[in-house]
Amino acid sequence: MSGRLERAAPWFIAVFALVARLVPGPRTIDDAYITFRYARNILAGLGPVYNPGQAVLGTTTPLYTAVLSFLGALGGGSQAPFPLIAWGLNAILGGVACYLIWALGRALRVPGAGLWAAAVWAIAPMAVTFAIGGMETSLFVALLLATFYFYYSRRPTGGAVCAALALLTRPDAVIFLAPLALERIRQAWYVRHEKAMPAVTWPEVVGVVLPVGAWAAFAALYYGTPLPHSIAAKVLAYHLPANAALVRLLQHFATPFLGQLTFGNTWIPIGLVMFPFLFGLGALTVLRRTGSFWPIFAAPWLYLVVYAIANPLIFRWYLAPPLPFYFLGIFLGIERLGADLRTRVVPMGMGAAALVLTLHGWVLHPTQGPDRPAPDMAYIQLELLYKEVSTDLVPRLQPGQTIAAGDIGTLGYYTQARMLDTIGLVTPEALSYYPLDDDYYVINYAIPPALITDLKPDYVVILEVYGRRGLLRDQDFVRAYRLVETLPTDIYGSKGMMVFARAAPK
Repeated sequence: MSGRLERAAPWFIAVFALVARLVPGPRTIDDAYITFRYARNILAGLGPVYNPGQAVLGTTTPLYTAVLSFLGALGGGSQAPFPLIAWGLNAILGGVACYLIWALGRALRVPGAGLWAAAVWAIAPMAVTFAIGGMETSLFVALLLATFYFYYSRRPTGGAVCAALALLTRPDAVIFLAPLALERIRQAWYVRHEKAMPAVTWPEVVGVVLPVGAWAAFAALYYGTPLPHSIAAKVLAYHLPANAALVRLLQHFATPFLGQLTFGNTWIPIGLVMFPFLFGLGALTVLRRTGSFWPIFAAPWLYLVVYAIANPLIFRWYLAPPLPFYFLGIFLGIERLGADLRTRVVPMGMGAAALVLTLHGWVLHPTQGPDRPAPDMAYIQLELLYKEVSTDLVPRLQPGQTIAAGDIGTLGYYTQARMLDTIGLVTPEALSYYPLDDDYYVINYAIPPALITDLKPDYVVILEVYGRRGLLRDQDFVRAYRLVETLPTDIYGSKGMMVFARAAPK
């Protein structure tokens, strides 16, 4: 590759990533609407709350909320089009992330690996889906990549600030940052005893402590705790078999380039051997040269181990953050193979194959949302149904009335009604109704009947499968509520989306 082309390539990939996120249009995910509502309430003068007057930290992404609030203030205030703002912001961040992946490859002294990893991330469905879905994933990934890039470029203060901002974007950033922190502690020890490493400076310490400490103090005073309430809610509400997270993560690490879409599930055991081997080969190549780079190679595997042990319900966006690091390690291994064989055919051929396999995850004409090319996994059927229900409910709602739902994002954003969150993300009183007996579950979630009959919301909106074995059989619920609408859907095996209204007292 000529010098001019080599300099232009990362910028071309960054622009390509931007275009790849703009073309599909916004396809907003339900959870993103929760963050949007927090941002809207801030701009409306109601404070950083979901339900006005109820100080509950139901979002795990305070920094993203603050950024959206700032951008919303520039473009419409509380009436700003947050789905469009998030879409545009995430498209730009996608390009930034691709440039940083290349820059990390260069810092590791294998820029070719960085270019291929960046090119795949530019179109990876796991990257694009949550960018156009309005989630904080794009900001989170960009900050993690920036943290490692600054540290490996010997600019630790910049890395410290980015690390703090990553923690304020998602608390699970600690999984990526813990190895880096350990390495900095080791470096500080060697500075003291052997004078071989750069010292940890006060600006570096302040860069981490000040932003995180300021947020923790504010959250403790305002919410009573800096820990998101949604973490405890998800642990209690979802019903999962043992090792469900481990199985899902192993499948994910076996198919980084979606080879199963082309070759079927028989590809999974092949990928489970091949890709960790390539990653390990790439890691060893770098570590033999510079042992202090080990945190970037430890991070994706530590992420797998932590989530496998915790065994939460693995939402799709949980799978995206380790991928850029995993891609980079794999392409480092491929570059090593090419060097050993003394040919550029291997990295060029395998890089092109990774791109082609990844493109198999896109469709020209999605079955829902705008008719534009998009990742096949960017399905928003559930969100479109909730938006339709919102349109039907708004004329019926009276001021102060409450809607109960297991998915509160789209409904809460478009109705602006007070929401009773049956999972408990923003409704702390819901947690006392969990855990439920196994008999209530058809899938991984079920609504506790007593939660509805005790708290008496004015409307209940559920997928039928959430109440099949419990709520819909409960005689107190049947007497107190009447079915006013059923929208046809088979999402999660449901027999429709059901809307109930509380019956007038006799």
